[in-house]
Amino acid sequence: MRSRHSSPGRKGQAASILETLAEKIPDHILQEYFKELPPKKVRNILQEAAASIGPGTDEPVPPALKRPPEKPGSEKDWKGRLKGRILQLYTDGASRGNPGEAGAGVAILDELGEELVATGEYLGQCTNNEAEYKALLLGLARCGEFGHGRLKIHLDSELIVKQIRGEYRVKHPNLLPLFRETMQRLSGFGAFSITHVRREKNRRADGLANEAIDNHMQ
Repeated sequence: MRSRHSSPGRKGQAASILETLAEKIPDHILQEYFKELPPKKVRNILQEAAASIGPGTDEPVPPALKRPPEKPGSEKDWKGRLKGRILQLYTDGASRGNPGEAGAGVAILDELGEELVATGEYLGQCTNNEAEYKALLLGLARCGEFGHGRLKIHLDSELIVKQIRGEYRVKHPNLLPLFRETMQRLSGFGAFSITHVRREKNRRADGLANEAIDNHMQ
């Protein structure tokens, strides 16, 4: 017969689960579900909760950090207008002078690589980082025209990528409102990932951003 004490109680199991979540869940998953907190802060909260529970008594195990499956036809899809289930977004911000004349470039592709949108917009006087955020906001607005499904974002700005992932804090006062607006818009999509790509992989968006500046200057 198995001893009653051969396995931890529910409270000990809850603490173990919290510790495992804190250690194993990747940063981008934590960022997706806890958008207002950096992943490091979420891990600290989970670890503190595990320590406070401790082993021994019956307490409910916290729900798993798993989004319930979305129902077909929910608002967070692409409304059947695309080939494939994922929309790919490439954006780039250009600034000549930092700050200087700036432009945004946006290229949107379906999952099979077919270009759906290619556009640029003159932004006025901006720094490089401000232009990067404004370009991303423009791209998210254009993606929203197709619905609110799964989104793959590709940027050549490592700073912006790491700020959105929660790896870097947003300290500059001019960037903070742009960051907050970006996170709010991202929360409207079914899911998203954001990846840093080399500049040569983002030539289309870069060209559109510079073309927007050139057109304005002419």
